[in-house]
Amino acid sequence: MNKTLKNDLAKSLGYTLFLAVFFVLIIWDYNSISQIISSTVYMIVLYFILFAVGRENTGSWLQKIVDYNVYKIGILSVILLLIYYSYLVINNQNPFKGLNGLLPFFILLFPFVFALKIQQGKKVDWLDFSMLFLFIVPVTLINLGANSNLPISGGGFDSVYRIIVLITGVYSFGVIRNIKDIGFYPEFNFKKIGTAIWVWITFYFFIYFVAFSVDFITYKGHDTVDKELIFNIIKKLFSTFLHVALFEELVFRGLLQNMLQKRINQTKNWRTFWKWGFISLVILSMITGYFMEGKMKWFPALITFLIFIVAYFIEKNKIEMVGTYIALAITSVIFGLVHFHSGSIIFVGLASIGGWAYGYTYIKTKNIFYAALVHTLVNSTAMMVGFELMK
Repeated sequence: MNKTLKNDLAKSLGYTLFLAVFFVLIIWDYNSISQIISSTVYMIVLYFILFAVGRENTGSWLQKIVDYNVYKIGILSVILLLIYYSYLVINNQNPFKGLNGLLPFFILLFPFVFALKIQQGKKVDWLDFSMLFLFIVPVTLINLGANSNLPISGGGFDSVYRIIVLITGVYSFGVIRNIKDIGFYPEFNFKKIGTAIWVWITFYFFIYFVAFSVDFITYKGHDTVDKELIFNIIKKLFSTFLHVALFEELVFRGLLQNMLQKRINQTKNWRTFWKWGFISLVILSMITGYFMEGKMKWFPALITFLIFIVAYFIEKNKIEMVGTYIALAITSVIFGLVHFHSGSIIFVGLASIGGWAYGYTYIKTKNIFYAALVHTLVNSTAMMVGFELMK
């Protein structure tokens, strides 16, 4: 084990222990000592793996170990399954309840498919996008039927299942498939934090005027600013970052936007992707608005139109590598449209703009964690400031 690898593992452990302190503080008053100890042990093990597997040196080390051997490739997946099932058992959950029996198939599918294809260093193709689709659907639509919250009573950061899904995604696409530039690792960089902060502030200044003009936001404020409010805001920030933002940023920025950019750059024909992306997503935005309740049914289509126009002129001026802003536009609009479940036409359009902000942060920092930071701040601003979002 070389010095750089040891350094990466030490950093991952440091971030994990730092997070563990907040985890214990948050769950301390609501759980028994045995629950605190057991859930903290699982939390530390899982987050250490999560924070380490996406680092370049750790990924290279794992690639050398597995060497595309189908038996070795499954070792990490088996370890994750053992962690998941053991957590259920010690918390009196039935490991065979519901769809839990399908989890091994889900966890093992992606590394094995990529291993059999042996695509290390090869171009991004449509199998990669198909695998990404198959990765997203079970997580978002299927309920395994067991409780794996950390701690089991809830109120913590995340669930064992959710963390395992993240590890599986980073391991399968980043290590085995060897998709470059995913950028899934924690780091502390003042310049990149500054980028995230100014993107967040710029986004909210823009959204403030748009949303207030259409009565989407009202200001309620807080009656009092006390310890409980501050505690709830901190808890909201951590839970949003770890439970929502990291997964969505991995899927939409680290994988979808990243792979789209690589695919477009391979073809060198960004105008074709722009044209078909523009046509299909404007139509889809119009359909989405039409079938949603409320006024301004044209709003998602208008935002889509504007995003693609901006992307066209940026791409034309060759500000970044070919395909960067077309991939950003496509991903941003898709990100907005999948928020149709919010029930708000305005929210769908604003989510597309949010997707642009997160994707832009990812382009500038090359790290999902900063995009997730902006995502978290955007999602938590209403609670921090005292806004109320209207439907």
